[in-house]
Amino acid sequence: MDTIFHVFHHAQYTHKGTVLGNLLSPIPPTQDPTLLRRFYKESNVFDIQSDIAQYINAPQASFPKDQRNAWIEIYVAYWKAIGEILRAESGNHRQDWAIKVYEAWKELMNLVIRGYSGSSGFQSWTLPLLYTTGKYLRIFAIKADEEQATKVGSEALRMEDDGIGEDVTSGGLEKNERLEDAARVINRVFTLCISDRAPMEESRKWGLYHTTNLLFKTYFKLNSISLSKNCLRALQASATDMPPMSHFPKAHIVTFRYYVGVIHFLDEEYHKAEENLTAAYRICHKDAQTNKDLILTYLLPTHLHTTLSLPHRALIPGTVYKIFGSLMSAIHLGALSLFSKALSENEDVYVKRRIYLSLERSREMCLRNLLRRCWVLAGDKEKPRVKVKEWAAAVRWSSKDIGEGGYNYNRKGVAYSIKDVEEDIQKKREAGERFDGEMDDDEVECLISGLIYKGLLKGYISREHGIIVLNRKGEIFPGTGV
Repeated sequence: MDTIFHVFHHAQYTHKGTVLGNLLSPIPPTQDPTLLRRFYKESNVFDIQSDIAQYINAPQASFPKDQRNAWIEIYVAYWKAIGEILRAESGNHRQDWAIKVYEAWKELMNLVIRGYSGSSGFQSWTLPLLYTTGKYLRIFAIKADEEQATKVGSEALRMEDDGIGEDVTSGGLEKNERLEDAARVINRVFTLCISDRAPMEESRKWGLYHTTNLLFKTYFKLNSISLSKNCLRALQASATDMPPMSHFPKAHIVTFRYYVGVIHFLDEEYHKAEENLTAAYRICHKDAQTNKDLILTYLLPTHLHTTLSLPHRALIPGTVYKIFGSLMSAIHLGALSLFSKALSENEDVYVKRRIYLSLERSREMCLRNLLRRCWVLAGDKEKPRVKVKEWAAAVRWSSKDIGEGGYNYNRKGVAYSIKDVEEDIQKKREAGERFDGEMDDDEVECLISGLIYKGLLKGYISREHGIIVLNRKGEIFPGTGV
């Protein structure tokens, strides 16, 4: 205990909140891996109260006396929580170990929150206490729910946080009772921070964005994203009482803007999503490549919808390109069959990250690029009219995966013609080969109408003559330069 409380009193004297917060971590420091085990072994359940009080009330104590009882209660609860963790790691009690760890840590968290109440509560520089205890409360809640669902008590205790993007839904978990309970406790921290009326230099509002980020992570894990909007509304209502966002730590703002961007993305508010995701990407640390990749996972689909164009390949990191590369190639070529194949092959990843529906809607961009390719390669760029049946043949051709790799879009530098397409389709039909879901001309006309409505194609359809009259002025296919 000497080591821990020597650091404790030094942190109190120097007002180093991060050091004080790290003292309540359930993970020992790398330079002293046995610290927590020694801390627990140096006392027992009968003497822990007096032992902690002896250290807290030491002559070198530099904090108000009316806070000492709060610190004693916190470290007694911390000692008990460490005991549960050590027993879980040693396997001495395998039944419901994660639930017991969670309940012990929740008690610690509640005592830390109580320490900030009243006029003699902890000062704002101690906010990392809330950060540390809140972070691990969430992790222990997830483990407790997993234990409840699987009834596997021998699983290793994992206490790592996966960064800004630990937002994947709980998957097969049937219940999230502890995580929902943890969300309520963390929400108390949010209320504690946002309701503080102290002068700004002493205000707990400096912890708002970090606490909001923790709530976002929890709500996303619970798949209750709508609750995140309550936090946003509360922050907007208190905007006049808060410092500018640029005054907060960049780590807090990167995570916050990432989640705000994702919320707008899921609401299909793509311009707002792009604004926040771009801001998060720009201020993200240059070495935080995992976080950058995660931001790009949502920024790329957003960019497709806001600009109707593909980003340059050189701008996309390799890990992100593995996810989107095949889909982007299909969109660039206008290859509908390859688009469907790429979407199917990566379906699990897209669904997990909640981007599947957004990417599915980019099929219209793929169709636009196909029609653009047909029009450009037809050779007569001054021609303002195209027969519906010609583009219908191209759509049918591009939609079918005929042979390994499908059709070649550039046969030794000579691009295909509409006539080639019609002949290929006709040969297949004469051979009695039909394809499931083959579209007729009316269905293709409906798709083209959708492109016109959404601004991906400039022109109109003349049903009486069975032609598409293209725009004579400006772009015909917006987003492509044609």
